[in-house]
Amino acid sequence: MSNSRTIWTNMKRPLAMSVLCLATAATLSGCVALVAGGAITGTLAASDRRTFGAQTEDTSIQLKGANKLRNVLGSDAHVNINSFNRRVLLSGEVPDDAAKATAEREMAAVEGVLSVINELEVSGPASYTSRSNDTIITGKVKASLVDAKDISANSYQVVTERGVVYLMGRVTQREGQIGADVARGVSGVSKVVKVFEYITDDEWKSYQPKPSGSAQ
Repeated sequence: MSNSRTIWTNMKRPLAMSVLCLATAATLSGCVALVAGGAITGTLAASDRRTFGAQTEDTSIQLKGANKLRNVLGSDAHVNINSFNRRVLLSGEVPDDAAKATAEREMAAVEGVLSVINELEVSGPASYTSRSNDTIITGKVKASLVDAKDISANSYQVVTERGVVYLMGRVTQREGQIGADVARGVSGVSKVVKVFEYITDDEWKSYQPKPSGSAQ
């Protein structure tokens, strides 16, 4: 058992660094970000605390929402859509309050969406340098979560906008606090916002791997 744990621990750091490198490359190559994100998500899907159906629906929500907002907001807005267990986080920049309200209303109308957390800023689009820095911060936070003890890094989804880190996922109160503390310790992070869906300790236990040789 201890040997297996050691092997997994040794594997986690290269995986975290791969996430960081892919995220940085994605920022520098524009639309490739979608491809890189999909590859990483596919690799970790088996340990995701969402059902496979919810994971699939979250991807669909993001694609449908992006198409919708592109049509109604045009090129003046820079909106990032992250859906986790059908709860949608909107981040980025829009030109005015009307556009911010429109984005929330249109996302709430997308089939399958349970709620919308609107963190859009009314301002001009963030600079290329700012977006690149946000991508690097996201990678560093993910790597730090991998290194943290007593939590599963795959239970967290990390989104960064203008140095503000948003944490999503299905976690216990304890895991949520540990994750937030880890993120706050990463250089460049100005603020951490918890957008978690909290689960009970009994639910948490159901996600833990069964000891080798245990009864099915």
